[in-house]
Amino acid sequence: MTVDVTAAPDVLDLTCETLVVGAGAGGLIAALAAHETGQSVLVVEADVVPSGSTALSAGLVPAAGTKAQASEGIDDDAELFASDIQTKAKHQNEQQLVELLTQNAGPSINWLSEKYHLPFSVITNFDYPGHSRRRMHGLPTRSGAELIDALRSTCEDSEIDIICERRATRLFYENGKIQGIAVTRPDGGTETIGCEKLILACNGFGGNRDLVQRFLPDIESGLWFGHDGNRGEALLWGQAIGAELNHLGAYQGHGNVAHPHGILITWAVITQGGIQVNRGGSRFWNEAQGYSEAARAVLAQPEGIAFTIFDGRIASIARQFEDFKQAEGVGAIKVSETLEGLAQDLGLPVEPFLQTMAAIPASGKDEFDREFASQKLSAPFCGVRVTGALFHTQGGLRTDDDARVYRTDGTVFPNLYACGGAACGVSGQSDSGYLSGNGLLSAVVLGRLAGQSVRHRL
Repeated sequence: MTVDVTAAPDVLDLTCETLVVGAGAGGLIAALAAHETGQSVLVVEADVVPSGSTALSAGLVPAAGTKAQASEGIDDDAELFASDIQTKAKHQNEQQLVELLTQNAGPSINWLSEKYHLPFSVITNFDYPGHSRRRMHGLPTRSGAELIDALRSTCEDSEIDIICERRATRLFYENGKIQGIAVTRPDGGTETIGCEKLILACNGFGGNRDLVQRFLPDIESGLWFGHDGNRGEALLWGQAIGAELNHLGAYQGHGNVAHPHGILITWAVITQGGIQVNRGGSRFWNEAQGYSEAARAVLAQPEGIAFTIFDGRIASIARQFEDFKQAEGVGAIKVSETLEGLAQDLGLPVEPFLQTMAAIPASGKDEFDREFASQKLSAPFCGVRVTGALFHTQGGLRTDDDARVYRTDGTVFPNLYACGGAACGVSGQSDSGYLSGNGLLSAVVLGRLAGQSVRHRL
């Protein structure tokens, strides 16, 4: 894939103050924030309707010190949240960025809840790996599709223009300043749009197989579970104009995608006491490390396949997620009153599988150094065949406290901003640094900061 960078033509088809490329969570939140400041806003989206990676996720945003947490009696703050992020990423993140995101996440959730009436609530019946408090906020169905639909409706109610089926293909740039973009229509025609301020919310590069092979060789064989529109335009434009790029080897994987159904199975089935086995019926790693690392662990097994084992108690918790109910509906989840029956339903060798299950401790650590505290699995037993997948990239354009993009010389572009997957996140330098919700954390916070910034008005 190539992207063009040229000076703007003398005559443009459209002009606006703030132009947003991408109508995922980051782009729509940026649009709302910009609209509040009185800026004229236009959002362009390549898809027929806004969706993006947000719609493929569970739509959960981690935030500390929110009113939703307070209503549940959860004591949390930005400092603890920042510590959790840095611990998971082995302190590979830029501390200033971590503090920026964690200090602004809570106020951003409160803003969306109070001003725009998005009914966020906290998941309180299980813990996400690496989070020392329950701080995952989601809408009622725990679905990213619900989140994106709610944000789109909110933008429409605010009379923000969203033009779909327009893929940004050319960046207009001259004398150190962004002038606008050209977009391509479905019929192949182009339109030119000028702007005073450009916000790149077009996510990362997971849908660009050449870039994945170059920067993420560990996961190139994995299922691509992100949005196909994530082609790396922000990265490529950034390279072309001398922007600083950071942590391009960072990504979110997931080792619990039902196969061949392609449905995400919530990691709650693991955190509540479930395990994973390979085709031989044997466990192969410490599942408590996290679902991002699980992608590589699962793909390393024969045929890149594993089986996630849990029980009816855990399934009742997982049903708060729409994806899990869909997986049950299509028969991806196998259920049996006996372990022998479950092994037969999943095509696993019975005796090795029974030996594996018998070796799981009721409490304490196992041979993989995993700590078990939940009750032992009991009938009915459940299982699902899964594979590893790449969800989205976490490296990208380095940004300042207003989400403006840095140049390689340490200065910033006066009117170029980035959020979500287009920007460098806080997941360290690989997959193991990803803490649950990091993607939407960057989208929500950097999107809001980019939108509300008026420093481009010099």
